[in-house]
Amino acid sequence: MKNIFKGKTVWITGASSGIGEALVYALSGMGATVVASSNDAGGLTGVGEKCLMKQTPIKCVPFDLSDTSTFRDLAAKVFEETGRIDYLFNIGGISHRSRIDETPLELDRKIMDINYFGTIALTKAVLPYMKKQGGGYILATSSISGRFGFPLRAAYSASKQALHGFFETLYIENKKDNIKVSVIIPGRVRTNISINSLDAEGKPRGVMDPGQMKGVTPEKAAKTILRGVAANRREILVGKSELIMLYIRKYLPWLFFRIAGRIKPY
Repeated sequence: MKNIFKGKTVWITGASSGIGEALVYALSGMGATVVASSNDAGGLTGVGEKCLMKQTPIKCVPFDLSDTSTFRDLAAKVFEETGRIDYLFNIGGISHRSRIDETPLELDRKIMDINYFGTIALTKAVLPYMKKQGGGYILATSSISGRFGFPLRAAYSASKQALHGFFETLYIENKKDNIKVSVIIPGRVRTNISINSLDAEGKPRGVMDPGQMKGVTPEKAAKTILRGVAANRREILVGKSELIMLYIRKYLPWLFFRIAGRIKPY
């Protein structure tokens, strides 16, 4: 893969673990100026220290995706200090595991606030700077359940499906301004997302789903994503055989609904 990231400024959310962390190491190692963000300030510090040990220092900017009031100032500060924002990787997010009839509306709102509104608010804050500098590349992270419903993930699925409508429109409206847009669609990746997923009471479950445990590593996911960026793909699929469900849902919906009802949701 040609190194298109050297000398570029890359902003990554969800950078304290999982796919975001793997992207930090990959991109800083490729000579990019990396701005890493997460609501886990301690985890972010640890990522920064590892990069320093590798002599690929990064800039850590902790913030919470649910507090969108700070985003305009954050974007202005990052642009002022780096001079450019070439890539925005919206990786951060949260999931849950609870039935619709057991999930309080407050939890639905929380999932939507972080996954959807947090992502689009940061994108809106960064977009003017990308247009001002003559172009940029924005990525959002969906999920295969952002393309179809799945048991125990109604709020998560809804928040991810909403991203597709927003970011497809973002691309269509701004391609004349050299703004590129991709949506990352992961299947099973061995990250902490299921461990940190919330139950019906809004508490972290603390357990990794068995299916996710068999998924691709964050490092492999990062490589797939960067290859997709280099190829300028509108949608970047990440995972293994579970991705076939995307095609079954699209071309054989009757079969999808038969299979989906039998799959273990964990």
